[in-house]
Amino acid sequence: MDQKREMTSVDIAAVVGELSRYEGAKVDKAYLYGDDLVRLKLRHYDHGRVELLLEVGDRKRVHVSDPDRVPAAPDRPPEFAKTLRSRMAGGELAGVSQFEFDRIVRLEFTRPDGDTTLVTELFGDGNVAVLDEHGEVLRSLETVRLKSRTVAPGATYEYPASRIHPLEVSFERFRAEMADSDTDVVRTLATQLNFGGLYGEEICTRAGVEKTLDIADATDEQFRALYDAVDRLGERLRAGELEPRLYEDDGTVVDVTPLPLEEHAALDATAFDDFDAALDEYYHRLDADDESGDDDTKPQRPDFESEIAKQERIVEQQRGAIEDFEAQAEAERERAEALYANYDLADEVLTTVREAREAGESWDDIEETLAAGAERGIAAAEAVTGVDGSEGTVTVALGDTTATLRVADGVEKNADRLYREAKRVEEKKEGAQAAIEDTLEELEAVKERKRRWEEADGVPDDEVAESSDEDDDAEEGETDWLSEPSIPLRTTDEWYEEFRWFHTSDDFLVIGGRNADQNEAIVKKYLSSNDLFFHSQAHGGPVTVLKATGPSEPSRDVEIPEQSRREAAQFAVSYSSVWKDGRGAGDAYVVTPDQVSKTPESGEYLEKGGFAIRGDRTYFRDVPARVAIGVQAEDVTRVIGGPPSAVEERAATTIELEPGRFAQNDAAVKCYRELKSRFADQSFVRKVASADRIQEFLPPGGSDLLGV
Repeated sequence: MDQKREMTSVDIAAVVGELSRYEGAKVDKAYLYGDDLVRLKLRHYDHGRVELLLEVGDRKRVHVSDPDRVPAAPDRPPEFAKTLRSRMAGGELAGVSQFEFDRIVRLEFTRPDGDTTLVTELFGDGNVAVLDEHGEVLRSLETVRLKSRTVAPGATYEYPASRIHPLEVSFERFRAEMADSDTDVVRTLATQLNFGGLYGEEICTRAGVEKTLDIADATDEQFRALYDAVDRLGERLRAGELEPRLYEDDGTVVDVTPLPLEEHAALDATAFDDFDAALDEYYHRLDADDESGDDDTKPQRPDFESEIAKQERIVEQQRGAIEDFEAQAEAERERAEALYANYDLADEVLTTVREAREAGESWDDIEETLAAGAERGIAAAEAVTGVDGSEGTVTVALGDTTATLRVADGVEKNADRLYREAKRVEEKKEGAQAAIEDTLEELEAVKERKRRWEEADGVPDDEVAESSDEDDDAEEGETDWLSEPSIPLRTTDEWYEEFRWFHTSDDFLVIGGRNADQNEAIVKKYLSSNDLFFHSQAHGGPVTVLKATGPSEPSRDVEIPEQSRREAAQFAVSYSSVWKDGRGAGDAYVVTPDQVSKTPESGEYLEKGGFAIRGDRTYFRDVPARVAIGVQAEDVTRVIGGPPSAVEERAATTIELEPGRFAQNDAAVKCYRELKSRFADQSFVRKVASADRIQEFLPPGGSDLLGV
């Protein structure tokens, strides 16, 4: 059984209740270890020293730890820790809460000079964000820019899209949410109700409902049994009536839960008085298990490369923030200047609304009056694009821009406010520039430590000898392109590069259409008699052709290996609507060219890019939706992408992706930054594998980077 590494929503609901006992604790210090473990050292009147750990990397957890188990303080606090200290030192823990039923913990701290909220995201890549009293992000471990939400310095923190809270809903809402699913009971509980796989199965067991039961076949009685099981679980969590258990399998810790689980009945269990202590013991044992697998007979070389790459990524993010601040400041100045340029118009709008308010008119009546005036062609009324009574503002179109103006103030005061906002943003830019200087200092410090380590022969002699042997082998065999200081460019201009494409493990070319026009062109111009035609079973996939021969070669019968066929099927699935819909797998089929026709069946219609398939099809079932993006350094230098098994053997390094939450352009930027950090010659990556070029190989829809 795999060891648990991430807390579930149920775990978080339980531990948040216990952490509330520490409200009122004073903050002494804050520390950051690596890039994913935050330690808050607090003092509580009743509980004494309190060590709160927040980890968001490979392990995702929030709990109080025994002071004897916390790591020693780092030599030099990074910028994130400095921000925590400047905002929270001497402050008081005012509240601990879970956001809805998500894997998000909110820690609220108060201090006379301002409040601070620490938001810990225990899902996906994990993150910790520091927010000011207005909810603006001051600093975060990771910058997130998605279509659905943004977590970046200077931006208002955005929570993930709201979902149903299964522990607080009525039976009618619960039943409707379950019935709306198109899968089985346990998957619905796990995903749509956010319980996760283990608790989804536990609820089914406690309710006496078969977990694989299709939702469409579930009865009201079964829905009621499931709801009652969830309700009982919620009651115990709310009341704090926990019976924590640490579970072992053959002496190895595998799970820790706030309540005994029937799903773990076959495992050895140890009871604890509170869940917080159980979590601390579990993760302490997990650390020991991980360390026991390490080879400690040799001095461990610090991972300088990862730290250097991390600091360089931070610098890039900070430079991006500066650009954002510059653009925001410029926009505020433009609004102020546009306000003066349209002084009479703005003054008429403000005066009209102010007089209406003084006459006792409601904001709704004023909005209706302005709308009527706009219909009659009154310029001042036409310029108003929005009215917000709660804020006492109107939004006015001023030439090429718009500005939100306070009705109680005149034109001059509104313009002055806009100029002051531009100045405030400029000051934030200056702060970001200072932060870059600090980060660059840290970067140089890491490089200096690396230099000293290497000069001091930190690697044992036998390891050096082994490395030298490997270097000799490398000279005779493959080149280590990642460490090459300069990689020569060798580019080509191939006919197939206008399409989606990759070469299979057996060196067959596969091409696919990016749109309906390309689908048509591939079949009409490039589908030869001995090629194979693939398509996903799902609608909206590309025409995929596995070429037996090149377009200028005579067609001939070629035996195409099964591995190449499977890779072409995976290509067809991954670039179809399967990925866009966020599904992890799909079906694909293959036919011969003579089965593909543009002539529809009688009474049917074929859309552009669509084809009729006649005869038997050979199916590939449950094909994983996975792609890899890599950088090829020989014989041609370029970015490549496609099925992982085909890409990995051709690239100097790769990143594997699956359907996820990062928008296509954001995923491309993440891939670019990660790939660039792996090469000594980073200019090479900028030239051959820019984010734009990477994006051409990414499937449409959201993606998650695996292992990054």
